[in-house]
Amino acid sequence: MQPKCKEGNKYGTKNATNGYIIITANGGLNQMRVGISDMVAVAYLMNATLVRPKLDHNSYWKDKSEFADIFSWERFIEVLKHDIKIVEEIPPEFQRRKYLVKAPISWSKANYYKWEMSRLLKKYKVIHFSQTNSRLANNGLSGSIQRLRCRAMFEALEYTNEIKLLANNFIRSLRRNDNPYIALHLRYEKDILAFTACTHNLTFNEAKDLTSMRRHTTHWKEKRINGKQMRLEGACPMTPREVSIFFEALEIPNDTVIYIVAGEIYSHSGVEPLRSKYPNLFDHTSLSIEHKWTSFQGHSNKLAAVDYMVAVESDVFIYTYDGHMAKAVKGNRLYEGFRKTLTPDIKNFVKLIDLLDSKHLSWEEFSSKVKQLHKGRISDPTFRQVGPTPRAEENFYANPYPGCICEKFK
Repeated sequence: MQPKCKEGNKYGTKNATNGYIIITANGGLNQMRVGISDMVAVAYLMNATLVRPKLDHNSYWKDKSEFADIFSWERFIEVLKHDIKIVEEIPPEFQRRKYLVKAPISWSKANYYKWEMSRLLKKYKVIHFSQTNSRLANNGLSGSIQRLRCRAMFEALEYTNEIKLLANNFIRSLRRNDNPYIALHLRYEKDILAFTACTHNLTFNEAKDLTSMRRHTTHWKEKRINGKQMRLEGACPMTPREVSIFFEALEIPNDTVIYIVAGEIYSHSGVEPLRSKYPNLFDHTSLSIEHKWTSFQGHSNKLAAVDYMVAVESDVFIYTYDGHMAKAVKGNRLYEGFRKTLTPDIKNFVKLIDLLDSKHLSWEEFSSKVKQLHKGRISDPTFRQVGPTPRAEENFYANPYPGCICEKFK
C-alpha cells in the first residue's frame, strides 16, 4: 500500500521572485532535514528563490560535510522544480549587497511568511535565515503546503549514491539468509544524556562528566534538571539494560538480528547488557569493518544518513527516545506504507521495571503487564494529535496524517 500524496502545487512556480533566501540548517542530520523541508515550504509561501542550503558545522558532532556531500543536489532540484526556484548561489549583483539575517518565529503559520516575511524580502532582496528548526506550525496549513513539506522531506532529500551504496550493503548483510531485522534507535549517547540529566545506571564520574558538559554548553538554557524526575516522566532514553529486559518481556527471540541506529553508547558497560541477551547486534562501526569501508569514520552526518536508510528499510523500527531521528524515521515509514514502528511507553515501562527490580513484581507479572501496555503501539495509524500549544502537538514529520497521506485506512 502506498498512501502518500505526490501531486505538486496546483499553479507551479511563479515567474517572478521576491528575492533570495539563504538558510543555515542547524542541529544534527535529522534536525537539519526537517529544517530544510520547512524552508522549502517557506520559499514557496514567500515566492522566494532558495539558495542551496548550508549545513551546521558547529553542532555537537562537528561534521564539516556540505549539502552535496550528504544529499543528491540533482534530485533535490528535480523533485521540487514545479514548486520553487532553487539556485546554487545568489547572483553576483546581490553578493555585495547588505542582507537581513534573521531567525524566524518558531511554529509560525503561513500568513507570517506570506505577508510579514515577504515584505522584508522585497525590501532587502536577500534574507539569511540563521535557524531553521521548527519554523512552521504542525497544523493549520493548507494541504498543498503540507504535501510540499513531505515531498521535500521524504522524496527530495535523497542521499548521495555513496551513502546509498553503503546502506544497501549493510541491509544485505543484515538480511543474510533471509533474516528479518530490527532497527533499534538506542539514543543512549553523551549529548542527549547531558542535555536531559539522565544519569540512571551511570557511575558517579560519568554523571559528573555529563553535568559539566551541560553547564558549559552555552546554548542549553536548562542547567539544573532533576534526572530522576525526568526518567519517571518518560523523558529519558532507555538504558541498554532496560531495552534488553523490554525485549525479553515481549518475547522477542534471542537470535533476532538487531541493528543499533546510534552513535557511541555512553556507559561504563556500553551495550553489553543488551548484547549478552541478544548477540546478533550490529551497528555502522561493526558493519563498516566487515565491508572494509572506513572512509565514513569521523563523518557523523554520513553515518547518520546510513543509519537512517537502514532504519527506514527495517522490518521493525523501535526507538527508545523521541528525538529528531525517531520522528523522521517513523514519519518516513508511515509515508512509505505504514511500516511497523514500535513506540515504547517509556513512562509506564520504567515504573514496571523498578517494581521488578524491587521484587514487587514477579517476572511473569512484569512480562504480562509489559505486553498488555504495548498492545496497539505498533504503527496503528491515527490522526495527528492537535495540542493546546504548538510544542505540545504531535510532530508533523513524525505523523504526516492528515496532510500528505491520502488513502483511507481499511
